[in-house]
Amino acid sequence: MTDARLEDEPKASALSQAELDGLTDQLVDQLKTVFDPEIPVDIYELGLIYKVDVSDDRDVAIDMTLTAPGCPVAGEMPGWVEDAVMGIEGIKSCTVNLVFDPPWDPSRMSDEAKLQLNMF
Repeated sequence: MTDARLEDEPKASALSQAELDGLTDQLVDQLKTVFDPEIPVDIYELGLIYKVDVSDDRDVAIDMTLTAPGCPVAGEMPGWVEDAVMGIEGIKSCTVNLVFDPPWDPSRMSDEAKLQLNMF
């Protein structure tokens, strides 16, 4: 026999703030393993990642862009990002959406990326 009161109570968040913080660090680390083949800087430091959402069930949704809409790896890079994220233990799924609004420009790059590309 089940207790109906327990079934009617709202479900608590599956991820604590500490778990979410740790997962965020792992996501950043994994995103930094993916590089634009034409630029020797990872996609995170280039500012190509616009949004990362993590559900309580550990499903990840990423909005990202490319340095140019005609980028030759446009068809492959979302798969590289998905593979990198799925390397994190406990992630159930990853969806990567390519977006072009707002368009990417060099101002989105981190200082680290600008240093690597001698843009200071």
